[in-house]
Amino acid sequence: MSAISSGVGQSPSYTPPSTSGHRAAVIASFLGWTLDAFDFFLVTYALTYIAKDLGQTDKGIALSLTITLMFRPVGAFIFGLMADRWGRRIPLMIDLIFYAAVEVATGFAHDYTMFLILRALFGIGMGGEWGVGASLAMEKAPKHRRGILSGFLQEGYACGNLLAAVCFYFVFPRWGWRPMFFIGGVPALLALYVRTFVKESEVWERTRHKHKSFGEYAGEIASHWKLFLYLFVLMMFMNFVSHGTQDMYPTFLKRDWHFTPQRVAIVTGVANIGAIMGGIIFGHFSDRMGRRRSIVTALILAIFAIPLWAFAPTVGLLVMGGFIMQFMVQGAWGVIPVHINELAPDSVRGFLPGFAYQCGVAVAGTVAYIEAVFADHMPYPRAMAFTAATVFTLGAIAAWLGKERHGVAFGEA
Repeated sequence: MSAISSGVGQSPSYTPPSTSGHRAAVIASFLGWTLDAFDFFLVTYALTYIAKDLGQTDKGIALSLTITLMFRPVGAFIFGLMADRWGRRIPLMIDLIFYAAVEVATGFAHDYTMFLILRALFGIGMGGEWGVGASLAMEKAPKHRRGILSGFLQEGYACGNLLAAVCFYFVFPRWGWRPMFFIGGVPALLALYVRTFVKESEVWERTRHKHKSFGEYAGEIASHWKLFLYLFVLMMFMNFVSHGTQDMYPTFLKRDWHFTPQRVAIVTGVANIGAIMGGIIFGHFSDRMGRRRSIVTALILAIFAIPLWAFAPTVGLLVMGGFIMQFMVQGAWGVIPVHINELAPDSVRGFLPGFAYQCGVAVAGTVAYIEAVFADHMPYPRAMAFTAATVFTLGAIAAWLGKERHGVAFGEA
């Protein structure tokens, strides 16, 4: 894509920003994304039980997943603008407290309308966290370790899924689905960690003077519309890849395999262990073999995992298929934070990558509802397999057609 430059030169006076405090920034962003994903996946695990309690069908609760994802661009827009204008730390703390309050409130939802409203509000918080946290973490990370730290950061999503599975295993059988959301108040404590230990991004401090007015800032954003369109397409397909293989998978295990909540938690937990490993390993590879090549390799290998993932004849092979599938899916995703933050200019990095990501997920969020509709007319395995093969192929093409700025210097004068 012509909108994306393949590299930049360094001026003689350029001094790389200090990476002091990058561990605290990466940990805070990782934990924020973990707790975001924890709440999101609680709905996927308890979907059939929430539906029964609220007098709805599976499709009705699956719609709440779509609504959450469709409201994520609102959060990315609001908190992204704040991050570029007022720094990364304060918007991140506000976002953590906001979505923690919404998570707790979800446990008190006693009718379908209120449940949908709260899931929309949660989408705003979820959309704001990733862009702000990823820009902060990647700007503070050492250049030669961005890939592996990107994989670690992104796999907060898989860790959140894994924690949701553990919570579903232990909490749900004893107390039902509502108390699981009360645990969502934890992010408010994470805001205290950010306030105490995380330092502001030096890259932001160095480039904050570039826009003296909001009009100039808006003009800067508009000038990168081609880059935005490319990132939107890439992230749309990448979110089809992840949500198409994750959101309705617990329902598939319950409907087709007749698994108990505990067995669902175990199978998805193993898959998420694979996801964590894949994200970190492919993130590390991307520091050596490049961002695009790593993403494309993981997605192509994921295609070959589809038969075992969707049509396994035994429980053992089903578990293996889930592990391999999420190893590859999150392997590709582990490269995303560093890849799209390297593509973004310093002056709009808090806004552009996160907003493009969340606009992409707003479209891809329909996949859970689409799969639920397809499942009314065909077996879950066939619907999942067809969806996965399609989006893996399109995602690999989108990643390969773009360019990359592997190892670009942030904050260059």
